[in-house]
Amino acid sequence: MSFLVNGKTVSAEPRPGQCLRTFLREMGWFGVKKGCDAGDCGACTVWLDGVAVHSCLIPAFRADGHKVTTIEGLAHDGELHPMQTAFMQAAGFQCGFCTAGMIMTAASLSQEQISNLPRYLKGNLCRCTGYHSIENAIHGVKSIEEDQPGKSCGAGLLAPAAEEIVTGKVRYTLDTAIEGMLHLKLLRSPHAHARIKAIRKDAALSVPGVCGVYTWEDVPRLLYTSATHDDYHVDPNDTYLLDNVVRFAGQRVAAVVAETEGAAEEGCRRIEIDYELLPAVFDPEQAMSKGAPVIHDKGAESRIRRPGQNILLEIHGNVGDVEAGFKAADVIHEAAYTTHRVQHAHLETHCTITWLDHGRLNVRTSSQTPYITKQKLCYIFDLMPESVRVFCERVGGGFGGKQEVLTEDICAFATLKTGRPVMLEFTREEEFIAATTRHPMNVRMKVGAKRDGTLTAMEVRVVSNTGAYGNHGGETLYAACGEAVAVYKCANKKVDGYTVYTNMVPGGAIRGYGMTQTIFAVECAMDEVARSLKIDPYEFRRINVVKPDDQMIAESTDATDTEFGSYGLDQCIDLVDAAMKRGNGVKPPPGTDWLEGRGMAISMHGSVPPTEHRSEARLGLGADGNYHLAIGTAEFGNGTTTVHRQIVSSVLNSTASRVRVIQSDTDKTGYDTGAFASAGTVVAGNAVRLAAEALRDRMLTFASKNYAVGRDACRIEHDAIFYNDTRVPLADFFAAARRAGRQLETVRKAYGTPRSVTFQVQAFRIAVNRVTGEIVILQSVHGCDGGVIINPMQCRAQIDGAVAQGVGWTLQEKMVFDDRGRMINPSFRNYRIPAYADALARTEIYFAETHDAFGPLGAKSMSEAPIYPIAPALANALTDATGIRFHDSSLTPDRIYRRIFESTEKKPA
Repeated sequence: MSFLVNGKTVSAEPRPGQCLRTFLREMGWFGVKKGCDAGDCGACTVWLDGVAVHSCLIPAFRADGHKVTTIEGLAHDGELHPMQTAFMQAAGFQCGFCTAGMIMTAASLSQEQISNLPRYLKGNLCRCTGYHSIENAIHGVKSIEEDQPGKSCGAGLLAPAAEEIVTGKVRYTLDTAIEGMLHLKLLRSPHAHARIKAIRKDAALSVPGVCGVYTWEDVPRLLYTSATHDDYHVDPNDTYLLDNVVRFAGQRVAAVVAETEGAAEEGCRRIEIDYELLPAVFDPEQAMSKGAPVIHDKGAESRIRRPGQNILLEIHGNVGDVEAGFKAADVIHEAAYTTHRVQHAHLETHCTITWLDHGRLNVRTSSQTPYITKQKLCYIFDLMPESVRVFCERVGGGFGGKQEVLTEDICAFATLKTGRPVMLEFTREEEFIAATTRHPMNVRMKVGAKRDGTLTAMEVRVVSNTGAYGNHGGETLYAACGEAVAVYKCANKKVDGYTVYTNMVPGGAIRGYGMTQTIFAVECAMDEVARSLKIDPYEFRRINVVKPDDQMIAESTDATDTEFGSYGLDQCIDLVDAAMKRGNGVKPPPGTDWLEGRGMAISMHGSVPPTEHRSEARLGLGADGNYHLAIGTAEFGNGTTTVHRQIVSSVLNSTASRVRVIQSDTDKTGYDTGAFASAGTVVAGNAVRLAAEALRDRMLTFASKNYAVGRDACRIEHDAIFYNDTRVPLADFFAAARRAGRQLETVRKAYGTPRSVTFQVQAFRIAVNRVTGEIVILQSVHGCDGGVIINPMQCRAQIDGAVAQGVGWTLQEKMVFDDRGRMINPSFRNYRIPAYADALARTEIYFAETHDAFGPLGAKSMSEAPIYPIAPALANALTDATGIRFHDSSLTPDRIYRRIFESTEKKPA
């Protein structure tokens, strides 16, 4: 067959049944991505004779004799296509995994079609941006600012990978071809709880191309945790590489490696397993009750607090006298709130490639924590640290889901066993049924207050469903019982928390890390108290929130390293309140069936996780006159690469474009705990700042000595160093230092202590249809205190994405399970993340003016925190519109309609 791909004629014969996506990738056109292989996400979009199509749905043979264009072929004669340029100028991407497909669709649209983007972008999904920067790009709106020497801080500068992203040249984990690579596929349990009695491999091993079948009998029998924290003791050792007991439907049972992906899949189908079914429990309250099935019968080495009661961890704290506080209250609100299970839905699924190089294990993976992943592999396989390298190319989204070892361990085992390169790529279904999710939580609130609004007592009981394994289960409970309670002043507080095992898919790290769940409950409860007292919700918060002179107290008065590095919560409340009072002129849809309501919520977030977090930065002046930074933090759309360049250029009075960055490679960078908990700006950023300041001092000291002038006569300006009025280009200055035997390179480390706090305030004005339950967002306002905003354009985009993700979690997304613990909607088509047509009205974003005492250049973390107040602000607006309190965070139309209908039925005629 003959194909014309990006202007080049190719003669090739696709395999029977092969789709165009895999056919193009095998030719080396890696800009064609896989996000679903079901035609749902659009990451694989190419042009077939100029028409945008999802290549995963097109049989490759149908392209015979036709013209195929991928993102790599969109530019001509070295000139970018106008749409590629537009996406750069609008910074219409974050992780960038969806961008190639998005550009291919957008570039195919006529002006008439562009006027109806909800229809014509319906086949392309983006999880990161909230679509507003994409919309800007398509409409030609320029957002980036000029990169000026010494003025990087506060400028909306473009990510250094921008051009590679829009041209499809940037490389993600699987964008490579390695000779002799095997494919690994996993057989997963259909049962929620069972013991494996026997496994028969013979039929699987007889499949042509199958090279190995591995079960629990073949792997190291060593307990570990799949979570990645610097202090691994905070997580339980409750996981085996492969186990003879399965504890949720979707748990891996066996691994098959084969010459082709198809052979590995067929090998999985041929494995025969005899299961002994065991009793299963799915509800955490039931799991704690007497007589419930014990899920982990393990000893002290597991660090499970009460395995016999399925309790991984419990927290109990009491400050003041809660009973006395409730007796002193004029109003008491008591209710139970629940939050549902949602998924990260990053477009790049979990994936890893492993191989041996002269006996040394190399791991190319999609991870937020390459260094801790390396440590874990060394532990599991008893390897010396110098014999393992873990590194990341660009990561296609994470949201906490890649703070986990889910593919690297089994891939490494297969490579160590076979001696050959091995690749594992999760399907979209596996992401849902076998990765991790948000922890569903049941939160019982009891809140008392005086008539003047002053809180007298708070009592919080949290039960977290960690699922079958405790990865992150303990730390998310600590987070859940922390800032959501501590943001309010109250002399009397009681907190009880439990993390409980069930036979469900495990919870894990996710944007919001335990706090979205309790903030939903706390903020809904506070709204109810304010309503009972007929106090404005903004004024109620002004009365009760902590101030800079207050101690932040949740369940204990013990001293911590959390401090007010800056305080802008008051500004955030005022900014949002004023914006909502001004309004935006958007009216509800016409008709009498629409009810209008307003709601708001607040949150406080520690800028760094309380567990150990550290980072090392290496910075030097290179022979090319540019600055070269090595930092271990991974880039997955969080924007840390851009921010780190801006920190260096601000300190060294240069431009960000002169800073070259190497990152997330255990061979080439210093230690970094990982890119999670929004620590990339604060911890790694501080390491970068310290290294830049040290390099600046070293350069000025050498200039003073080398040119025999006072240090005050020396200065750095952009691409040169000056002594008096003499200009020396940095490349020449480097050469002079080398001749003098001086090394212009520094190494500095930073640690996540003390911990400052960020603040968020979110408000919505909505319209809800009393007949259908549909919610339309009329106005969205977000105020945040992120200290000095190093890159306002990028920070606004992070907030846009967080608001959109939070709205999606609340209004449409939900993982649904049958009575046997099996997920019934494991696809983008049925688990609907927001598409462009679902994008809410643009959020008005306001920054408090603060300067943090601990963060680099006065900055605080921001990527994670904006999602916290979204669900309660929506729920409070819904209550304002309907007069009905919704206690579950899933506010889908069917639930809303049902409650409105029931309330109408109960009213007397």
